[in-house]
Amino acid sequence: MPASAWGRESPVSLGGLVLKRGLDIALAGLLLIVTLPFLAVAVIVIKLDSEGPAIFRQTRMGRGFRGFQLLKLRTMKTSSGSAYTLGADPRITRTGRWLRRFKLDELPQLWNVLRGDMSLVGPRPVIPELTLEFKQAYDRLLAVRPGLTDPAALKYVREAEILASVPDPLEYFKAVVTPDKLRISQAYLEQANLRSDAAVMARTALVLFPPVWRPRFGHPDSAGSKGAHVLFFRGESKQGGRTQPVLFAACTAAMSAGTTSKRSPTMP
Repeated sequence: MPASAWGRESPVSLGGLVLKRGLDIALAGLLLIVTLPFLAVAVIVIKLDSEGPAIFRQTRMGRGFRGFQLLKLRTMKTSSGSAYTLGADPRITRTGRWLRRFKLDELPQLWNVLRGDMSLVGPRPVIPELTLEFKQAYDRLLAVRPGLTDPAALKYVREAEILASVPDPLEYFKAVVTPDKLRISQAYLEQANLRSDAAVMARTALVLFPPVWRPRFGHPDSAGSKGAHVLFFRGESKQGGRTQPVLFAACTAAMSAGTTSKRSPTMP
């Protein structure tokens, strides 16, 4: 199939979208069956660990700015608070910390994929308030279904650790992290195809490995055309001629982006 962006309206991309949806249904159904035993055990452990339902539901914005109920394994205490989970949130339970570390709390979203709310690969769904704050960017991103993973999600696979290291996590999230995610997701959509989606899913699978087998942060390398970025994991990075841990490199790079650059016109 010729390479084409999923969001473009053409006969080729229409056929690609149909094929993409078919693969979403087949793979999500298979993965849901395989992970059902784990989900059953997780539900029991969550119920024993803290009060409240095992499944967390939250309204997220889907394709065409239509809201839907996103599903997750509950990782926080059932108490009121901010809609954002930033850094070391005290509401996170003991079981929740472990589930979040390996992104296993996201597995119920396979049902969202089967329902047609989401795709396996696409920009991560966010709360409605954030889409309104960054509406110009989301006008483009929400032309397609949001997804379980994409290159932006891979880069910020340890987002909570980054936010925990800055003085004002919410300001940093909105001024640095979110614009960077939107830029990466937009660039990926410009060249997305079945082959690139498969590569993103393969990279995402690495997140499920124990920490000894994978580095803690992603580091972006440019690849493809039109300035798109595909992310590759590395354990260390060279900065100024010296090799430094990726955790430090990722944080300093993001801090620099937030203090020395202006927001893109497409990122309000």
